[in-house]
Amino acid sequence: MRPIALYLHIPYCAQKCGYCDFNSYAFSRRDDHERYLRALEREMERYAALLDETVTVPTVFVGGGTPSLLPADLLERLIRRVYELFPVAPGAEFTVEANPGTLDTEGEKLARARQAGANRVSFGVQAFQDHLLRRLGRLHTVQEVYEAVAAARRAGFANLNLDLMYGLPGQTVADFEESLRAAVGLGPEHISAYSLMIEEGTAFYRLYQEGRLPLPPEEEEEEMDRLAEAVLGAAGYERYEVSNYARPGYRCQHNLNYWRNGEWLGLGAGAHSHLLSPLPRDAAGEVPGAVGLPPGEVRLWNLALPAEYEAAVAAGRWPLAGGEAIDLKGQMEETMILGLRTWEGVGEEEFRARFGRELREVYGPVGERLEREGLLDRSGGRWRLTPRGRRLGNRVWAEFLL
Repeated sequence: MRPIALYLHIPYCAQKCGYCDFNSYAFSRRDDHERYLRALEREMERYAALLDETVTVPTVFVGGGTPSLLPADLLERLIRRVYELFPVAPGAEFTVEANPGTLDTEGEKLARARQAGANRVSFGVQAFQDHLLRRLGRLHTVQEVYEAVAAARRAGFANLNLDLMYGLPGQTVADFEESLRAAVGLGPEHISAYSLMIEEGTAFYRLYQEGRLPLPPEEEEEEMDRLAEAVLGAAGYERYEVSNYARPGYRCQHNLNYWRNGEWLGLGAGAHSHLLSPLPRDAAGEVPGAVGLPPGEVRLWNLALPAEYEAAVAAGRWPLAGGEAIDLKGQMEETMILGLRTWEGVGEEEFRARFGRELREVYGPVGERLEREGLLDRSGGRWRLTPRGRRLGNRVWAEFLL
């Protein structure tokens, strides 16, 4: 079987957060959602028609933007349409991202999503202090986080993730510890703890350039990272990737597929796909996005603006903005850089099976040097970063660019 994960992008938010550089737009009108959803469903139909009996979909992730901004009936319709069109594997992980401030007080939205087949919710919490949430531009309150988690449990979700952020403007180490302990107290199966990145083009970037963004000192940010591992580890969460912690059996399978450099279809405005080999041709004899690309591993990306995406779909075109072939060198680089983000690292047998070459042959001198410097562990047929290597991750990953 050929496992291909599915990502569906909902580009709408009630408002744009100051740190966000994702492909998202501040719209909350029902007619916008309906028009976009029609286009997304049409794109889903076209791709589903190309998949043969060897393909299975092991994970689905509805991200954004803010998928929970969709009205309850539209969110339910989208989830059901996925099951109608795609060969979703039995027991597949099906995640919907949600902002606690976009849910109804009765919990109908989450209940209908669960009934339609979603089985995992990822809440964008970020912090458990209202003043920090306001500074980030988040529209929810701390109280709404507690209400959202309770509503998800009532709806029958047994797999929840809470996203937290550290290194925020005005955040102290004590603030972050309070957020960690509050998150643990809610008992989610998974917690993500991300360091704030200042991305060009965001409101935070402009403030940073003007010297008006009071970020914590680097040593405090490093202390927050160590604190996350200590607090979450003591509560039974295993750190399995740079920013992700899970109770046993609850690692995010969709994200693991990304880090293992697997295949996925990304549908919706601005979504990216990664395929190890082309899909079959459509009725017009076209391979989506592969015109002019040599056979083999490809990366494709859709038009980013919802209006342009919708117009392309309505005109019967593949709504692609571009595509590129990934040569063998690029494939090996991505496999190493992504794989070394995880605590399991990269296996020598897996590398050989995928590329027909020995990992020690391709990266021998690099591996030996990093091992001598105490940054890499190459025991047991797997290459993993050491604790010191993880702290210097960006430097170490750059070593694997051929």
